[in-house]
Amino acid sequence: MDRLQLADFLRRRRAALQPEDVGLRRGARRRTAGLRREEVAALCDMSTDYYSRLEQARGPQPSEQMLAAIARGLRLTLDERDHLFRLAGHTAPARALRSEHVSPGLMRILDRLADTPAQVMTELGETLAQTPAARALFGDETRFEGSMRSVGYRWFVDPSARDVYPAEDHHGLSRAFAADIRTAYAKFGARSRAGVMVDDLLATSAEFAALWEEHEVRGTHPREKRLQHPEVGVMEMQCQFLIDPEQGQTLLVLTASPGTESYERLQLLSVIGSQQITAGR
Repeated sequence: MDRLQLADFLRRRRAALQPEDVGLRRGARRRTAGLRREEVAALCDMSTDYYSRLEQARGPQPSEQMLAAIARGLRLTLDERDHLFRLAGHTAPARALRSEHVSPGLMRILDRLADTPAQVMTELGETLAQTPAARALFGDETRFEGSMRSVGYRWFVDPSARDVYPAEDHHGLSRAFAADIRTAYAKFGARSRAGVMVDDLLATSAEFAALWEEHEVRGTHPREKRLQHPEVGVMEMQCQFLIDPEQGQTLLVLTASPGTESYERLQLLSVIGSQQITAGR
């Protein structure tokens, strides 16, 4: 690990980012060239103290998971991400056709949706990045590991994963998630992570096993969903999808029709998301 070069690289990348690049407002009294350390730390979901120590060349060796978070927070390109890993003493992640690194362009779009539930997901339903409103609605979906990272997997093994949807919609959603998993299984094969998920679910979930037997295939996701939040209530929302074919990722955006009760509730949810982010800092 080259602490001095790592610290220099982080400082320079932070200085190159402007508040507008990550969806933040530029205050009248801003004197820092680029972003502040606490702003970058918040973007990376880590403490300001931890990030500051890295910039001061006195921090511990970051884990690969932490480096991936820094790469997303600093909006690094793939080449810059690989450089970051090497400076920190790790082997750069393999350049697979389907990467879990979110491109700077997709992150810029996500930054401009801060008051809207939106998140970047892989083809296995793993959440890579979320807006504050999405985190207020779904919780922090980036914290999971292994097969639990997949929303479809969690749906069948963790009852709390269903809390965000009204109970009367659960059966239809079970069919949809099973079909999504089948699509990934057919695409990536039995020896892939999708294959491991299917084997585990067949062994642990009778509901999934019954749906798997039906061999249902769906080409598109439902465009309308009902979601609920304990402080806001039930919202009727429309789903929009932006596909990044090179990365194999999807930007999911949830909106509500203006003038409806769901729209008003969604506005309240965005306030809750902002408050949670502020409290976390």
